Order: sequence, then structure tokens, then C-alpha cells
Amino acid sequence: MKRRTVADVMTKQVVTVTADTPFTEIADAMAEHRISAVPVLDTDRHVTGIVTEADLLRKQEYKGDAGRRPRRPMIRMRHAAPEAPAAAKAAAVDARGLMSTPAISVAPHTTITEAARLLNTHGYKAMPVVGKDGRLAGIVARRDLLRVFHRSDADIRDEIIRDVLIHKLWQDPADAHVRVQDGIVHLTGRVKVKSLIPIVVRLAAATEGVVDVVHTLGYDHDDTHSTAQWKA
Repeated sequence: MKRRTVADVMTKQVVTVTADTPFTEIADAMAEHRISAVPVLDTDRHVTGIVTEADLLRKQEYKGDAGRRPRRPMIRMRHAAPEAPAAAKAAAVDARGLMSTPAISVAPHTTITEAARLLNTHGYKAMPVVGKDGRLAGIVARRDLLRVFHRSDADIRDEIIRDVLIHKLWQDPADAHVRVQDGIVHLTGRVKVKSLIPIVVRLAAATEGVVDVVHTLGYDHDDTHSTAQWKA
């Protein structure tokens, strides 16, 4: 089964900034290109950090607290420690002060699933893609990862029949039937042994673009009962 990677969906023409890029230029770039984050690069195109919309919004968030919150981090009680980074970003005037560093990044060969999990874990909308040389290769956003769900029902059906039933499980497609509608896979018919049913369902669900799998699969032989007796 073919697994698409970040390299297949990432944006290669990336809007970037340097550590010295002013706040207003970053805000203008994000608005103009309708993006949610910009990587911060050094002179060798290595990623030193990333500035997100959330970083810029700190300025607005803390505006009403002018005169009450310090413009620079100061020593606070332990329970208030998380306030310091936010206050510092609110006081920042360029990418150096705004960026999160080190930036969470992925390699081009990272699978779509792994990249989605990483974005979700850290709560990011986008992250830089870095090549073997350590330089920026692209950027991948949540909307890019959703492209796997743009596959046609026919493509999904063909892949399940070819890669799951025939190549992996040696099942006759004339016995186990596959129908796909709106990304939902419907499996009917029969397989040779009962233990294959959860395997077919799992592999079909793992096919890119699949939203859900429902089945009414039957079987010719119950190999699970004999296995349980043998183990006993």
C-alpha cells in the first residue's frame, strides 16, 4: 500500500523571514499570503524558529494591560512562570522576540499520518519541512494533510482490491466485495477464514482517504475456534 509523505503535499515556495524582520512586515506577509506561520531562517537557510499567528496576537492580547504588565520578563512566583514567555512576545518588535525556538519540524519522507499526529500533539497549524542538509525544504499545514481525503471513491476501491485483497491477503475479489461511497468502505461477501475479517477491515481502514469501514463479511471456515482449542 502506497503511503504518501510530507514531500507529496508540502508547499515548496515558502514565505520566510529573518530574525530581524519587523513585527509589521511579518503581519503583512501572513495577511497577504493567507498563511498562519512563517519559518525564521538564518543566512544559510537553516530554520532557527517559527512565528505563528498566535505569537502576533500576543501584542493585541496584552494591549489592555499596558502599564500593569512588564514589557520584559522578570522573576515571578513558580505558579506564574508561564506568563513570562507570553509577556515577552507581547513586547517583541521583530521575529527574534516573537519566534518559538527550536521549531518543531519534519523530514520530507515523514508520512502524512505521522505529520498529522505531530501537528495535533503540539497544537500547531503548520510546521517547517527540513531536508537532510538541515535547510528548509518546504512547509506543511493541516490543510495540506487533508488532501488524502480528496481521493475519488474509485481510486480507494481499486487500491483496496489490488493491494489489500489480492496482494496482501490473496483473496478473490469475486468473493469479498468492495464498495466505496463518500470515502466510506463497505465490505460484503465472504473470506476464506474467520481470522481474516479483522485484518481486512484494519487494512482497508488504513488506506489513505478512507473515512470509515463497515462490513457484513462472512467466512468459509472458523479457524479461531480450532486455534483456541489447540492453545488449551
